[in-house]
Amino acid sequence: MITRKRMSMRSNVFSTASSTSNNIPLRNAQKYLLSTSRPSLAYTDTVSNLKIGQHTRVIFQGYTGRQATQNAKQSIEYGTKIVGGVTPGKTGEHLELPLLPSVRAAKDQLRPDATAIYVAAQQAAAAIEEAIEAEIPLIVAVAEHIPLHDMLRVQSMLRSQSKSRLVGANSPGMISAVGKCRLGFHPLPTFTPGSIGIVAKSGTLSYETVASTTRAGLGQSLVIGMGGDPLPGTDFVDALKVFEHDVDTKGIILVGEIGGKAEEDAAEWIKEYRKRTERPKPIMALIAGVQAPSGRVMGHAGAFVGAGEMTAAGKVRVLEDAGVVTTNHPSKFGEGMKRLLGSEARWIPSSPSSLDKTQQRNMHTLRRPAIQSTGNPAFFRRRNIHIPESRSFEMLEDLGVPISKSEDPESRDYFLTLAVDKINYTPCIVTSFSIGGESPQLHAKSYPMALDKVEDESTLSSIASDLNCKEESFDSLSLLLSSLIDIFFSKEATSLSTRISRNQQGELAVARAEFSFDDAAIRSGKRNFDLQGMRDTSNEVPEEVEAEKDGIVYIKLKGDGVIGTLVNGAGLAMNTVDAIADLGGKCANFLDTGGKATSETVKSSFRIILKDSRVKTIFVNIFGGLTLCDMIADGIMLAYKDLGIKVPVVVRLRGTNEDIGQKMVSKPEPRVMKHTENSQIAESGLSLHAFDDFDEAAKKVIQLARQGD
Repeated sequence: MITRKRMSMRSNVFSTASSTSNNIPLRNAQKYLLSTSRPSLAYTDTVSNLKIGQHTRVIFQGYTGRQATQNAKQSIEYGTKIVGGVTPGKTGEHLELPLLPSVRAAKDQLRPDATAIYVAAQQAAAAIEEAIEAEIPLIVAVAEHIPLHDMLRVQSMLRSQSKSRLVGANSPGMISAVGKCRLGFHPLPTFTPGSIGIVAKSGTLSYETVASTTRAGLGQSLVIGMGGDPLPGTDFVDALKVFEHDVDTKGIILVGEIGGKAEEDAAEWIKEYRKRTERPKPIMALIAGVQAPSGRVMGHAGAFVGAGEMTAAGKVRVLEDAGVVTTNHPSKFGEGMKRLLGSEARWIPSSPSSLDKTQQRNMHTLRRPAIQSTGNPAFFRRRNIHIPESRSFEMLEDLGVPISKSEDPESRDYFLTLAVDKINYTPCIVTSFSIGGESPQLHAKSYPMALDKVEDESTLSSIASDLNCKEESFDSLSLLLSSLIDIFFSKEATSLSTRISRNQQGELAVARAEFSFDDAAIRSGKRNFDLQGMRDTSNEVPEEVEAEKDGIVYIKLKGDGVIGTLVNGAGLAMNTVDAIADLGGKCANFLDTGGKATSETVKSSFRIILKDSRVKTIFVNIFGGLTLCDMIADGIMLAYKDLGIKVPVVVRLRGTNEDIGQKMVSKPEPRVMKHTENSQIAESGLSLHAFDDFDEAAKKVIQLARQGD
């Protein structure tokens, strides 16, 4: 339980004037008070550190670990200039290269240009911080599920210096196909040296994009995994700045998804780029998550539409308005970019009007409107623990905050929320109100918070004004705000949203509360275990809870969807649902097996999907990076054997060991296959259809679903 702390209050803590000399008596707010100043721009000076190649000297953190060892061997064979590594407390050699006990020692002795961090999520933030302190120019963090508040601390460090650049977290890393330098866990056989620069939030979608450009004979110059973390170290604009001046890059591809403003910022940059450049490089893009349900985290930590953020369809529109050619599936990038580059010309005109319209993605903007996010403003939905309102009230009451049990007679509903500002990479306070049931987002204002002591009474006055606080409300507002700050930092919250009520004396009380906390702090950081016991799973979808236990992200979609989907990777899973919808199909679920899916995980995924009585056919769409296609194929056959699957299954396997996996699926012994034009079906009655092309596979699964009607 949170212990109530004493604090002195003053009735005129907030001044309606913009200048005042009053001290701010907020409990614990002296550590985390508000800052209206923008983050330092010095971090932008590190963009050039992204230019990796044959010259790049690389070290590994967590060097002697199993994953790092395996990856280092592959990367060395690929051509990466690995010069050694770091494991705390160890010295000597590993893989016939120097092993040192600290990053500082490695910096002094090995002079690295970059470090690849291969440690567990609970250790990742400390490893990033150690690399920043040692001023390593480029830091690549592949770990996912790093606690949110750890990344807030990392971001605070990053943006106060100008030596180190971070790629990640929750990223596949980056790779120079031209320079044979790999910092991550990419499926190397898919890559080939070429002319296309790629930046992506999703690992699996980036692999699909790479495969498409390889098949088209274009290859890749530099591929940057922005990653799916809500607080990434590198974004689209950073990558675009590198691609603009990279002589090897002739065309650019952006792979985005719901969540954040990175795609909007990229669109603004592209507009300016096309104005100032006589022959701009052609740019294509894909945005995953058009069909994503409002308010749900779609696998990636940052993949949700937050307050004031555009939907996927909105992002498609702003990119197209900037002259970007969009598509609805990464397999189409290769031929699309080939057309834009032309047989000789390596540029596109300043207006996209003369482009082949078949390459542009208009389905998102013509067939369905953008879905606006609803609900409380800035409700930061992540990998989180969402506790019942009664538990949220208990936390507040323990700190002395009054709770209102009656309806607020005011014409406006006022909201006060603590969340995370994904633009400024800081915590923030959000104020808002609604009139007549309209969305509170229409009147939302955000105030960034610093992680150190910054006094700003003019901002506090603005908060009071936003919430229509009279002088008699100042003490109760101060108590509420300081209590929310206490809970936010001590319990590592992702969002604390409250609706405010007033009693007859004008004092503030809380009428509604939605509190969510970072479950990565529990699972990875091993902190705040008491929150786990507050969760009420009886109000959640049983299949979603069951999937979570197996490390699977499953979301049951509303409506009359009949196609079950089984996909590895959040971005690819979102895009699969989108692309099927574009072809006229309806999916029953979103399912991400995770980046390290096993045959047992695949079997569990089938079991969960089949619990939905609506499902008439299942689409397995796998692109293997760390996930091996033969392992997925083994899981499919295991599921058929143990679950007695009766519905037809369409399988598309690409990536690592794809030939082996495709052979296993299309010719499962001892069954004999008969061949049709587009698929292979087991004569024994096993309704299993194997494809290489996505559109063919998707059309087949839609056809099978309709036959079941």
